[in-house]
Amino acid sequence: MSDVEVIRAASLAGVPHGFLGRRGGVSLGEFAGLNVGYGSDDERPAIDENRRRAIAALLPGAELATVHQVHGADVVYVEGAWPLAERPEVDGMVTDRPKLLLGILTADCAPVLLADAEAGIIGAAHAGWRGALAGVTDAVIGAMERLGAKRERIAGAVGPCIGQRSYEVDQSFRTRFVEADSTNIRFFVDGPAGKPHFDLPGYVVHRLTAAGIDPVEAFNLDTCADEQRFYSYRRATLRGEPDYGRQASLIGLPRTSA
Repeated sequence: MSDVEVIRAASLAGVPHGFLGRRGGVSLGEFAGLNVGYGSDDERPAIDENRRRAIAALLPGAELATVHQVHGADVVYVEGAWPLAERPEVDGMVTDRPKLLLGILTADCAPVLLADAEAGIIGAAHAGWRGALAGVTDAVIGAMERLGAKRERIAGAVGPCIGQRSYEVDQSFRTRFVEADSTNIRFFVDGPAGKPHFDLPGYVVHRLTAAGIDPVEAFNLDTCADEQRFYSYRRATLRGEPDYGRQASLIGLPRTSA
């Protein structure tokens, strides 16, 4: 396959980061491409090589820290990569350590990368609808501030995730969001079948901007609709496929800030 595709955000310019898809990996079959998910049934040597390639594309020589994501709002400070069996069950990470990549794995959920470049403090969040509604992005921002980041200096980016066109939900899903905040109704439209469709990236961007984060960049890239570039849980489910790959979103610090 071709080289690893790295999608970068102008809002995070100067900070090593990237939203990766499936291009540039060695996995085969239903996992074809850069599958980095140990939770899949892909071959372990292929996942290991894909992770090595992902690191090399972003910050060669760095450690890659990932967590066991559980669709919650808890956050952990990262000092180094954990052994696979010891990963904490959280959905947010922060660090001020150099040569360390924070890695969020997704297959439709929204990956969020954050940085106060001046302070040398970064954060990352896995924002599925549950975590987003529970405030995982707010929790990461708070954890960054406790490390010394300034909210007014934090920049953010929301990576490729399932788009509203692809994200059909039921009425109870919409009710849950509207009961939390009546203005959340604006993140729903009625789809062709008459069921609500949810704007996940729009909602996550809203949570970030409401928290005072500026700039925030998002991408009009629908993981479910673009099979050539991205893995998608919903696409696999709709097709009755038994498994699916995961893509990585990474952010790191090259050296200790001055």
